[in-house]
Amino acid sequence: MARFKVGIQLHPQATTTDSLQIAWQAADELGADSIWVWDHFFPLYGEPDASHFEAWSLLAAMAVTTKRASFGAMVSCNSYRNADLVADMARTIDHLSHGRFVLGLGAGWFERDYDEYGYDFATAGQRLDAFEAALPRVRARLGQLNPPPAGPLPLLIGGGGERRTLKLVAEHAQMWNTTSADLEVISHKNYVLDQWCSKVGRDPAEIERSALVFADPDVDAYLAAGITHLILMAGHPFDLAPLQRLLDLAKV
Repeated sequence: MARFKVGIQLHPQATTTDSLQIAWQAADELGADSIWVWDHFFPLYGEPDASHFEAWSLLAAMAVTTKRASFGAMVSCNSYRNADLVADMARTIDHLSHGRFVLGLGAGWFERDYDEYGYDFATAGQRLDAFEAALPRVRARLGQLNPPPAGPLPLLIGGGGERRTLKLVAEHAQMWNTTSADLEVISHKNYVLDQWCSKVGRDPAEIERSALVFADPDVDAYLAAGITHLILMAGHPFDLAPLQRLLDLAKV
């Protein structure tokens, strides 16, 4: 079996900050390659008004209470924060973690967040326009900050739009996360991303390919589709047994 990375996304809904911290510390100690939360203001499933916590505050706490795993938001919504501020926040959290932070970004999609927090939802095309404009600003600000990031601070972009999003991945990102669970679709998106890399003069091997998965995924099928970083989705109560099984399989 080819080598692959294993991560976990801890859903910050219907839970407590204590439970989240216990789970991410346990995942770190088990040897997870990456640990993630999502960037929303309300639950994405189940009770719509259940408890929920903000991503970047959690990430700052994660930075100082984990030791080895990379970590980030899968993914942070471009619409919610100024691009230059995001770069500065990411750089600061990267220093708190001694260089383990991953800056995950996307164009945004969850309309309730926009409506209740006073952001303009606009259209999908307009949100993507804003995202495209923000990426050079993030990169430029990272290059101006003093001190610079402590580690490599890779950029992860989430999404699967073939005409624009995957082009942005090829131009800017070191990691990509697919939004599809269909393996045939994932394989096709990987091919499209490779084609964009060729068009913009980028080595496709420079971009790590990741996918969010449920417990006990068909690892061979994901690897065949081009995914090398499997990230388990976990809601409260956080059962880390599937993470342990996947980590054991990754060692084979």
